[in-house]
Amino acid sequence: MKTTITAKKMQIPQNFTEYAEKKIDSKLNKFFGDEAEAKIVISEIKNQIVIELTVRYNSMLFRAERSAVDKNAALDDAIDKIIRQIRKNKTKIEKRLKDTAFKDAFAEPIPEQVDYEVIKHKKFTMRPMDIDEAILQMNMLGHSFFMFTNAASGEINVVYKRAEGNYAVLEPDNG
Repeated sequence: MKTTITAKKMQIPQNFTEYAEKKIDSKLNKFFGDEAEAKIVISEIKNQIVIELTVRYNSMLFRAERSAVDKNAALDDAIDKIIRQIRKNKTKIEKRLKDTAFKDAFAEPIPEQVDYEVIKHKKFTMRPMDIDEAILQMNMLGHSFFMFTNAASGEINVVYKRAEGNYAVLEPDNG
């Protein structure tokens, strides 16, 4: 698995790079093939190390964000979260992961698969607006996300509020 580590406003110690690569190989390689890419973004917010771990494999994305005082602990938590995501959705994703991903991977019993139930369908008219207006609309509605037509690109975008209080925009990549 190819691993990329990026730091925001801090230096990455060499021992962390080695630790991260070793940990990802030992914990996640059994689920993904060699073509998988792991991206780690490390930053420090209020004396906490924040690790964002994203694994991309066969058009599937797994993402976990964890924070701790120690960068190794934050990475371990993020890896464990991705393993829990894989476990929770085992039957839905096992055909897309390596054939041997689930053979002897879990010693303990796996909880019963929960089927998802869509309880509401909603249609609404979307008018073009800029990102600032979409954030304002989202906040006025009290929602955690808002879908809108981006006036600049003409494409459907989603704006959402992140855990640390900042905002993010999801845009389609038609490339």
